[in-house]
Order: sequence, then C-alpha cells, then structure tokens
Amino acid sequence: MPSLCRDCLHKFSDGASCPSCGSPRIAVHPELFQLSVAHMDCDAFYASVEKRDDPSLADKPVIVGGRKRGVVSTACYIARIQGIRSAMPMFRALRLCPDAVVVRPRMDAYSAVSRQIRDLLDELTPAVEPLSLDEAFIDLTGTARLHGEPPALMLARLAGRMESEIGITASIGLSHNKFLAKVASDLDKPRGFSIIGKEETVRYLSEKPVDLIWGVGSSTKGALERVGIRTFGDLRRWDRNDLAKNFGAIGTRLWHLARGEDSRRIKPNRAVKSISCETTFEQDISDADILEGHIWRLAERVSDRAKAKGRSGRVVTLKVKRSNHAVLTRRTSLARPTQMADKIFSEARNLFQTVADRAPFRLAGVGISEVEFVNAEESGGNLLDPQESLRFKAEKATDEIRSKFGSGAILRGRSLR
Repeated sequence: MPSLCRDCLHKFSDGASCPSCGSPRIAVHPELFQLSVAHMDCDAFYASVEKRDDPSLADKPVIVGGRKRGVVSTACYIARIQGIRSAMPMFRALRLCPDAVVVRPRMDAYSAVSRQIRDLLDELTPAVEPLSLDEAFIDLTGTARLHGEPPALMLARLAGRMESEIGITASIGLSHNKFLAKVASDLDKPRGFSIIGKEETVRYLSEKPVDLIWGVGSSTKGALERVGIRTFGDLRRWDRNDLAKNFGAIGTRLWHLARGEDSRRIKPNRAVKSISCETTFEQDISDADILEGHIWRLAERVSDRAKAKGRSGRVVTLKVKRSNHAVLTRRTSLARPTQMADKIFSEARNLFQTVADRAPFRLAGVGISEVEFVNAEESGGNLLDPQESLRFKAEKATDEIRSKFGSGAILRGRSLR
C-alpha cells in the first residue's frame, strides 16, 4: 500500500510507522500518489494565531469574539471539547466554559498570517481558490512534473512549513474533486491529512448524512427527511428527474453529489463582492463620540482587509442595530473607489449622522461594496477638503510603520474612544 511519512516525507510501502524516522503520522491509501485536488483548512485559525502570539494562552480554553452580547468567531480545541462552537452566543459559550479566555478579534494580524500562507500556496501552483482567510482549494494537477514529486508529498510539506515557519497548523483533504476534498479536510482535525479516492467514493458516502453537503442546512435537511432521505444512500435511490421535480435546481446537484460527482473547477482569484466588519456592544450605546470611535475601528479593519486583498470599493455602507433589534442600513456611492480607512470612516460617519437620533444601538457595521482591483494610487485630492491629501499621506506612512513594527506601533486618537 503506498505510504507517506508526514514528518520526514519518506515514501514507502505499508507499515504502521515510518521506517526512516519512526513517526506514526503516516498517510496510507491505494490512490495516495494519484490524486491532485485538495482543500487546506487551518485549525481554529483565529485562536491559533492568538496562542502563537501569546504563549501564556497555550494550555487555556480560548474564545475569539465579542464580549457578553457578541458571538463566538472561533474557539480553540480545548474550548470545543466543552461544547463551544463558532457563531454561538457568547453568554452561552461562557456558561459552558466559564474559565475561557475571551480575546477580541485582530483582523489585521489574521490577514497578515493569511498572506504568509498564500505565499506558500502560490509556490506550489497558481490554481489556488481562497474561500476565506484560513482555507482554500488547491489544484495540483500536472504539477508533479514541475516539482518532481507527487501532490500528496507537496501537501504534506506545505503543512509542515506552515507549522514550522508560520506557527499555524492545518488539516488537508485530498481527493479527485472539490466536494470530496472539502469533506476529507474535516475528517481528522486538527493536523489531519485525509484522503477519499475515486474507487471508494460511492461506498464511503453511502451511510453519511446528507447535511455533509455544503448548503444543506436545517431547512433543506428537514425537507429531505420528510421524504425519507437521511443518507447519501437514500439519496442515491432517487431518480434524477424526481429529485429535480421535488427540490428544483438543488435536486439535480444532490443527484450528482450522491454519487460523489462534482465538476466545478478550482477558480483562482474568486471575485470579492464586498468587504465588511461589524461588532456587537456589551451594552447599548447612545454616546455619539463613543459610537464614532467604534465606526473608526471598523473602518480601519475594512481598510486593512481591502489593502490585503488589493481591492477598493465604490460604495460605503453603514449598518446599525437598535436595542429592539431593528436594523438600519445606509449607503453612499463614491466618485471613485477607495481602500483608505480615512475615506471609509469619513463617509460612514456622515451616514451615521443621519441615524444618530435613533440611538441607542447594540451593533454597528461598516463595509465597502462594488469592489474592484486597485488600478491606480489614491491621492486623496479633494477641492472640498484640502486636508484630505495630507491625511492620505499620513495613512500610507502609518501602514508602512505597522508593516515593519506590528499593528500596535501607531494608533489614532479616535481609536481610543
């Protein structure tokens, strides 16, 4: 049976441990060196970055997210053992794990680590399709001749480099299409390396629940269960036309996925439609100065993400949620797209002034949309605001200092509100 040591990358046949280094971390599969479509998913990414940057958190349950009235962005595996999950209300998470350390998200730090990971991926192949900061599809078809080694070995080396050079662990799923690669990457987290081959696909899926399929949430799952479909095996017994008749376009997709068929190609540089950030406050806020401080920090986070992706947006959006949960959204179009925090904040602040009298608010969000690649350097020139170009120059200088000395090297006064 083809085997690969995930630690020393030694290739061999059979064995419970590596004959070269003795490691038990072995990838074994009859199609190990034939498959080339992969899904890479970092393990508890935000929490892992926090633990890497603060070693005192290493053995503690860590939750990244808002405070009492926020939600969990992610939780480390120590916290997950106690039942904490992403998107769980924070009050419930703290009830399950009262000794958890709650850390505010640092999007600029996560974006910087994401760029490091992307650099490693780009060394392997140009066919990388990012899904978020911490996961991506990778197509290594045809790269064995270029690199002189099979995709499985390159992926094992990638995981090792991420851990040794960046300090972040990842789980790899290797298969023959995107759907199965994504399924495989979830099988053995953290630090997993799982494989689903062509020959075993139908047999492997047969008893798996249908909510394993991306997009099958509680509503679709309930509709399927009402007609007796709970597993892939149940799904496979249905006629294709009957599935389409009962479930529309998704019925045809389900028919193919029940057989492990997925013809989607890995698309590099997937279109980014919008970039946004929001925060839920621990208490309802009425004070306009404090709210503007939050809007500035949100604008900065949106700007950092836009700069990391090389994007600008032509529309700025402000979202606020009142204490009765009513959501107010305001947006404005710009004469030219921007990625600068100062400009995003300025427009968001103007939008805020149109709803300020509706306070108190429990949540605020800022975003940009109609996003496009940056084609020209922004100058900040504005006849109605002669100081804008000076603020733009100051922001660019700030960006350069932060890139050298860290995100906390310089703070704006308004960010301390």
